[in-house]
Amino acid sequence: MSALGKNRREFLQVMGVGVSSLAFSGCGSLFQQISEDVSADRANILLIMADDMGYSDIGCYGGEIRTPNLDSLAAAGLRFTQFYNMARCCPTRASLITGLYPHQAGIGHMMTDRGLEGYRGDLNDRCVTLAEVLKQAGYSTYMSGKWHVTRQVGYWSGDDQLTSKHNWPRQRGFDSFYGTIHGAGSYYDPITLTRDNTPIEPETENYYYTDAISDKAVRFISDHSGTKPNQPFFCYVSYTAPHWPLHALQEDIARYKGKYDRGWDWLRTDRQQRMIEMGIVDAKWQLTPRDQRASAWEDTEDKEWQSRRMEVYAAQVERMDQGIGRIVQALGQAGQLDNTLILFLSDNGGCAEELRSRGKGLHIARRTRDNRPVRVGNDSSVMPGPEDTYQSYGLPWANASNTPFRRYKHWVHEGGIATPFIVHWPGRIKTQGELREQAGHLIDIMPTCVEVAGAEYPSQYKSQKILPAEGKSLVSVFENESIEREAIYFEHEGNRAMRVEQWKLVAKGSEGPWELYDLEEDRTEMNDLAQKHPEQAKKMAEMWDQWARRAQVLPWPWDKS
Repeated sequence: MSALGKNRREFLQVMGVGVSSLAFSGCGSLFQQISEDVSADRANILLIMADDMGYSDIGCYGGEIRTPNLDSLAAAGLRFTQFYNMARCCPTRASLITGLYPHQAGIGHMMTDRGLEGYRGDLNDRCVTLAEVLKQAGYSTYMSGKWHVTRQVGYWSGDDQLTSKHNWPRQRGFDSFYGTIHGAGSYYDPITLTRDNTPIEPETENYYYTDAISDKAVRFISDHSGTKPNQPFFCYVSYTAPHWPLHALQEDIARYKGKYDRGWDWLRTDRQQRMIEMGIVDAKWQLTPRDQRASAWEDTEDKEWQSRRMEVYAAQVERMDQGIGRIVQALGQAGQLDNTLILFLSDNGGCAEELRSRGKGLHIARRTRDNRPVRVGNDSSVMPGPEDTYQSYGLPWANASNTPFRRYKHWVHEGGIATPFIVHWPGRIKTQGELREQAGHLIDIMPTCVEVAGAEYPSQYKSQKILPAEGKSLVSVFENESIEREAIYFEHEGNRAMRVEQWKLVAKGSEGPWELYDLEEDRTEMNDLAQKHPEQAKKMAEMWDQWARRAQVLPWPWDKS
């Protein structure tokens, strides 16, 4: 057996797929089904996104959370160390599925129409989705999970003006959809749960949304392999885990009992050391100081409750990983694992939001399915996890999730925008377990998928002129080649940033001063060089301003001029 064949066999065994079970439709083993030159076949594409998960949470990026399936994908594939999102749920999703900056797609902020082209809270008709592009190239297209790129959430809103389905998944290129139209919500009774275009209720008494997302993705793959074995597919799996509320199954929480009793200070240093050993971060980058709003662990009250918050969060991540394992297993059983490009990332950094008892919104249920009142808010007398609770893990643990970086979801310092990015494609990527240090961005996913699929990004779609895609294909980076580009840009809620080679310009808030960092020397953004290199800062600020006007970032809703 060749070394590559041996590695594939070991990988499948780790994923729980017995090699002897890989016969498909009487055609023999997986390896017999795949041609010698799998690159001659159009690859399937599986795009997986976590929600509100920090840079260092999963095992292959230094975390202690049990993620054997993601770790196995990384060990047999690639890990990018400098990949970026857009710092928030829906702007990231808009950018991910369109290949544009989110403002260009109409979702520069959240799901509210602010009266500006970049801030409509709905995908516009000047963008195309990955599903629309790949469907034109002959792909079957499936989605399971969180949509969150339209304010039109149907009858749940109670507003007759928000019932249009023109921006729901089925109308934006997906052949089949199971998931939620809205953003956050209970894992036991998610709001806006939908199959295709039909509102539905949880199917079982022991319903858990993370499992349902995984199970439906498995079904899509299995059904496709049985009915369309010669047609490639695109499957977008968009988890809500580990976004608040802290909802996890007791069996998963129990595995973390006592794991975090040493607190967030220990966790940050422990993770940093592993990240250095893995080569994920450079030893010369300082660990950022604990956020001054977080107390030292030794001075923290309610330690049992604080530990429990992180235990539940970890359980949510592990449950997602279990589901990813089942999805990969389905690929193996269908004989499609080698010829499937798998991409995994998170939509933003760890979330420091603290939930209050007075919190309201479509996403917060007031009663459980069996009519018990939901206890909303981070109350230390209530242990999170069950259906009748609604809490978040808060700032100190988010600080640990984003080790070794500064800030969180919302902000565009590294803690808000740095994401794990795993690429697995045995049929094309021959090196295994390597790191890629090239800077990548969400806008690169569209051109990557277009190249892999042999598709064409349109200049016009349904009689509408389409904005040119902004990113660069990462296919050459899989072979460790460089990316030639001017810059990559960021904006959310006035928080601004851009990156040119090793230089990063960043500001907190629309009125905050620009800061300048050399990320080769200081990726944790501890040494502001704006005063030392004023010409570099000025040049980049002018570039950012030009981009912001071109990309519908300016004018913005909070501009006081």
